Amino acid sequence: MNLRQTAIFWLFLSVLATAHAQGKRYNIRTVAFYNLENLFDTINNPNKLDEYSPIMEMKSNRSEAYWKKIHNMARVLSDIGKDESQDSPAIIGVSEVENKAVVQDLVNDSLLIEKNYGIIQYPSPDLRGIDVALLYQKRYFTPTSSKSYELKIYDNTSGKRQFTRDQLVVSGQLEGEPVHFIVNHWPSRRGGEKLSGYKRLAAAKLTKRITDSLLTLDPYAKVVIMGDLNDDPTSNSLKKGLKSSRKRTRMGLGDIYNPFENFYHSGLGTTAFRDAWSLFDQLLMTRGLLNGNYNGFQFYKAGIYNKNVIVTASGRYKGYPLRSWGNGGFTNGFSDHFPVYIYLIKKIETDSP
Repeated sequence: MNLRQTAIFWLFLSVLATAHAQGKRYNIRTVAFYNLENLFDTINNPNKLDEYSPIMEMKSNRSEAYWKKIHNMARVLSDIGKDESQDSPAIIGVSEVENKAVVQDLVNDSLLIEKNYGIIQYPSPDLRGIDVALLYQKRYFTPTSSKSYELKIYDNTSGKRQFTRDQLVVSGQLEGEPVHFIVNHWPSRRGGEKLSGYKRLAAAKLTKRITDSLLTLDPYAKVVIMGDLNDDPTSNSLKKGLKSSRKRTRMGLGDIYNPFENFYHSGLGTTAFRDAWSLFDQLLMTRGLLNGNYNGFQFYKAGIYNKNVIVTASGRYKGYPLRSWGNGGFTNGFSDHFPVYIYLIKKIETDSP
């Protein structure tokens, strides 16, 4: 075989391999999480401290601000992951929502209503009345069970209970495959990172117990943990409480992979304060989503949704998330957090070689 024939031969093999790879077809589904930054209604709940929410502190135009806020949130949610999946997320975890009614208004917005999202939400004992919820496109996901797990923590000094958000666990069938989702909003850093750290460590340990219980029933269970964790991927709560890892190789069945740790080491974040970025919003997963054969849904890649429309364009906070509340009113912005997402993909057809 001469040089020209050799070149043609290898070119043929290259084209054949590319055609074979392109012959594979995949279902691509987006799983997203978004802190909606105080999505409260305009009705005072006497049993909660919702009067301190930004919208209740407004002197006028509350209704107008509420519906603009709803539409802005829907605008972002409808677009997350669409670049590759050509659809809005199949699954969305949200935090900082006051009740199920505001989430219902959200999914009924003109940008989302055709997606026919279902909602799972339980009232939690948080003093301000903020909860987490899971939204799911009914054509992709069918819930089979759900439960709200109470996080019981107590003040280190007074011993009094500190009421905070519950952890929401939803199990179901994602296009016929069992998948579990745990939605979190761990305790804040109020009082300082170190003094409040024990609260988030307790939250992490609860999440780990829930995950371990699912893995006890099925060691290869596909579990996605998502939320505003109020800690970075390298924080004590993630590393020691949740026992998360940035490495996919050599993972044990009980280990938890965190793709957002690599983003953090690259200097990326989801929320900013005093010119410092934090990556509090994360999605993590068990080994069942990492085998890589794509015969069933597997993790493909992760991302931070930070398109220009939700980024502050100028001024002191240039580059920060374009938040919705400030200076005593609604700014027509979005949230003080960027959303995060992962793609799950499944091979549905392969051409014969």
